[in-house]
Amino acid sequence: MTYAHYMAPTIEQLARTDAGLASALRLSVARIFRRLRAERDPDNELSIGQLAVLGDLRREGEQTVGQLAKLQRVQPPTMTRAVNNLAEEGYVVRRPSEHDGRLVLVSLSDQGAATLAADRKRRDAWLARELRNLTADERAVLRAAAPILERLADA
Repeated sequence: MTYAHYMAPTIEQLARTDAGLASALRLSVARIFRRLRAERDPDNELSIGQLAVLGDLRREGEQTVGQLAKLQRVQPPTMTRAVNNLAEEGYVVRRPSEHDGRLVLVSLSDQGAATLAADRKRRDAWLARELRNLTADERAVLRAAAPILERLADA
């Protein structure tokens, strides 16, 4: 057997089938995620999960704990603990629902919005620098793929 026999397929070879494309995307997205995680604001002490909750509130607006749990694909008691921690630190604001006293509505505080913005700014700056290293055609492909990736993320 030759050395070439043991070489892993290139991403182009791997992505020729749907199963291979799934594998290639999983690996690439995971590597990008790890790299973006490394670019976090060093002053930010929040976990990735806590930042995700803040991001959902920024994107979706005021939510119930149950809605946040569904968005994050966790159980409501888990989200209740997360929201309580974020509220204690001043990142979110809780208030009772005007329509249903059993529900608590959660919104992003000014501190939460500022923390999220600082963290995103640093990671966006890294990604923007890396995108500048791509050709115009490669950036066009990514622009076309962005809505598709968003749909996959929401699935």
